[in-house]
Amino acid sequence: MAKESVKARQRKREHLVAKYAAKRAALKAAGNLEALDKLPKNSSAVRLRNRCQLSGRPRGYMRYFGVCRNIFRDMALDGKIPGVRKASW
Repeated sequence: MAKESVKARQRKREHLVAKYAAKRAALKAAGNLEALDKLPKNSSAVRLRNRCQLSGRPRGYMRYFGVCRNIFRDMALDGKIPGVRKASW
């Protein structure tokens, strides 16, 4: 589990990216780099990190499901993910 402060920081970045997305795109298209530099640094999309929605774990993230491999395995074994079952051949 990631610390709550790390998860809160990520949520704050996601909020800022969504808030400034249109303004940032317009300034980029216009080539106004000075005004773009004055926007908050955390409003840039490259500062986001893919994190598990449940545990906040940054590694082993499965983009299609939005969770890390550990949580995915637990959910799959519990039958909480439709259509996913343990492989055997």
